[in-house]
Amino acid sequence: MIEKKDIDLERAVLIGVVTKSQDEDKSKEYLDELEFLTYTAGGEVLKRFTQKLDSPNPKTFIGTGKIEDVRKFIEENDVGTAIFDDELSSAQERNISKILGCKVLDRTNLILDIFAQRAQTSYARTQVELAQCEYLLPRLKGMWTHLERQKGGIGMRGPGETEIETDRRIVRERITLLKAKIKTIDKQMSVQRGNRGQMVRVALVGYTNVGKSTLMNVVSKSKVFAENKLFATLDTTVRKVVIQNLPFLLSDTVGFIRKLPTQLVESFKSTLDEVREADLLLHVVDISHPNFEEHIESVNKILGEIDSTDKPMIMVFNKIDTYEAEPYDETDLIAERTEEHYSLDEWKKTWMHRVGKDNALFISALNKQNLEEFKKRIYDEVREIHVTRFPYNHFLYPDYNEEEE
Repeated sequence: MIEKKDIDLERAVLIGVVTKSQDEDKSKEYLDELEFLTYTAGGEVLKRFTQKLDSPNPKTFIGTGKIEDVRKFIEENDVGTAIFDDELSSAQERNISKILGCKVLDRTNLILDIFAQRAQTSYARTQVELAQCEYLLPRLKGMWTHLERQKGGIGMRGPGETEIETDRRIVRERITLLKAKIKTIDKQMSVQRGNRGQMVRVALVGYTNVGKSTLMNVVSKSKVFAENKLFATLDTTVRKVVIQNLPFLLSDTVGFIRKLPTQLVESFKSTLDEVREADLLLHVVDISHPNFEEHIESVNKILGEIDSTDKPMIMVFNKIDTYEAEPYDETDLIAERTEEHYSLDEWKKTWMHRVGKDNALFISALNKQNLEEFKKRIYDEVREIHVTRFPYNHFLYPDYNEEEE
């Protein structure tokens, strides 16, 4: 349950659809995530609306009856924002805004807004602005609604189109400028990465809000920003870590999410260079989340997009302290026992079988459970990579010894 401690939260409603490819359970799960995104952005969800459709309405995304229900609720409850779980076209966004009379956002717009809030460095802000411009460009026509209230005729036909084209040119020029700026920063960061010496590089990857930054803080004994909100980390943080006498570089990267906007994947690919250049990936998973296996698939998909699936990887199942299996009544002859009823031990056996015993670790970064086992596994893997790269150094790094920690 999301705790709403903030004051003056923006009142919002959520709208999703149930389709052949997205059943009711899936739709509910996506709306749960959308509510968390809304809370992260500074909003409070008053109500959710869902509708069963074969395909979204090309004009208003949902049907006319359902959108009228939404309009009435918005009017009666002084709601300022309507958020749709899927990306809207510029025409849909324009039509819906006219009907609802409030601010209309889609999932992509919401995520871009969160990224804009969270961007701290010049590099992150540049990447977010590039993504926003690329999202905005095809939607500029819909932003000129004030022209539609003017009647056509002499002197009224050309200027509107000219102004839109002028804005498009400005946005295109801005996109070109931002891409050039990112390219320059990328070169600088590439030089920085090259100056880090010959240490082994380890990168934390995973879905957003799985505890990567918390794990980073525990292992590196540093203070990386971490909180129970989505996308707490945007900028990649790199720390030198020493386990026993073995030094290596550990990087914390931006979290992934399902339905991640294409603009953000493209804009943040350069941020993920830390992942591309890593020698070892630690795929952190929130095992307490009911759909963590889908999160794993989403992360693996994005890793494929940045050509990083062939790297050595260890699955790190975090938050074992909060894992709870769904209760199962063995006397019920009708109900089928499924994965949601698995105990933690059963999940361990499942994943140790899938990826190999040594490549599945189960920890709690917050409560520091099983961290010795985690450190030993990372030490062994980093040592093997280091010794393979520098054979003459193998005497410097003996087998892991807990007493020396």
